[in-house]
Amino acid sequence: MTGSRSHDTPKDAPQDIPKAAPGECIGLLGGSFNPAHAGHLHVSLWALDLLDLDRVWWLVTPQNPLKPTVGMASYSERRGGAEKAASDPRITVTGLERDLGTNYTIDTLKALWEIYPHTRFVWLMGADSLLEAHLWKSWRDLFRLVPIAVFNRQPYSSRALGAVAARRFARARVAAARCRYLSRMKPPAWVFLSIPSHPASATRIRARSKVFRQDA
Repeated sequence: MTGSRSHDTPKDAPQDIPKAAPGECIGLLGGSFNPAHAGHLHVSLWALDLLDLDRVWWLVTPQNPLKPTVGMASYSERRGGAEKAASDPRITVTGLERDLGTNYTIDTLKALWEIYPHTRFVWLMGADSLLEAHLWKSWRDLFRLVPIAVFNRQPYSSRALGAVAARRFARARVAAARCRYLSRMKPPAWVFLSIPSHPASATRIRARSKVFRQDA
């Protein structure tokens, strides 16, 4: 950890923007968190260890442009659930996308670079996100802007490595053995990490919740 170094956050930054010390390495895990669950925590803890991160920020999006609003819990519910699930002090739950007014990852990252010019970021995603990364706004620019760590998630992992984005940036793929240095690499640079699987799934949790409500 970075101890008592001065913070890199300007005084006029939006209220929900967390503080970061210059030189810190922070993993960014974005998503709907609908709901947040132990799987998010599982990935975050592995990321902290394998990527030599100081902290992980969970970015609770107001509304993912690629996901329907039907079945989406309110922002306050999802944010509150994330606060409960983030049980490690190195994980910070943020509403910075709402405060920044950004709907797309590329815009969020550009804003963060302006606010934290001396902080190193690594974007964290699951294999399922890599599969659809080519549908994201300015996805090629995203790969060129920040190092990316992709974590295996069944049953998507085998297909993800053949996805459009993975093929486009095949030469920028970093060997897993070098993952601790990812944050210091000049983008594009991405790594695929095979970590132990976790059974938690937001989709399954929502399905179980629906059945419970019907049976109640």
